[in-house]
Amino acid sequence: MQRRPGFPARLDRPQAGAMTPTVPAARLARETQPPKPQGVGLDSAAVRARMVQRLAAAGIAAAPVLQAMGAVERHRFVDTALANQAYEDTSLPIGLGQTISKPSVVARMIELLLGAECARAGALGRVLEIGTGCGYQAAVLARLAREVYTIERLRALHEKAREHLRPLRLANVHLILGDGMLGYAAGAPYAGIISAAGGDSLPMQWCEQLAVGGRLVAPMAGADGRQLLLVVDKTLQGLKQSVLEAVHFVPLKSGVA
Repeated sequence: MQRRPGFPARLDRPQAGAMTPTVPAARLARETQPPKPQGVGLDSAAVRARMVQRLAAAGIAAAPVLQAMGAVERHRFVDTALANQAYEDTSLPIGLGQTISKPSVVARMIELLLGAECARAGALGRVLEIGTGCGYQAAVLARLAREVYTIERLRALHEKAREHLRPLRLANVHLILGDGMLGYAAGAPYAGIISAAGGDSLPMQWCEQLAVGGRLVAPMAGADGRQLLLVVDKTLQGLKQSVLEAVHFVPLKSGVA
């Protein structure tokens, strides 16, 4: 068997006096140009670029969010049978009654997170994600935050997320199996907390673990039972809440299963 070359591979140089073939300038220019994204396959950058264009047209304005959404390959986080729908603006089942959120919802919530006072002063610091799911949102957050702590209560999904994220080698993402309603005190305080599940009330632990100047973005059930997007800013004077548009997330539950 031939041994595969190590990296960087050694390139043999022509010996002194040896003649090298002449390459036409036009051909040389073509061969040295970086390849442009081509095709319509799921691995094509063009497919993700079209998704990003739709997000921008829908109102997502933060360039870092659009760049992160365009960089993470969403089809690698869903079942093969659903991969052809990965770049549509739709939620998809990931097993155990859970879903991967719409790209527009992921982008919207992360853009809101970047509006935190401590994020406006610089890069987003430490973030806590409630509900790892398949790991997609954690991968997007990893490109925008210094550290991401992501907690999942369902062991099977926790393991699935680990499998999805392992090839990406994201050293700033920490996967935790635990009860998301309790938050994760060991990583606190957090510049941002984002939840992928909606409850009837805001867990006090989340508010306690949020840093002053930090922001929490989560779905929350209103008086009529319908979920609304809630934004909570922690200031020196206390918590400031804003209620935004209607959303639909899986219910927030306690315990580990």
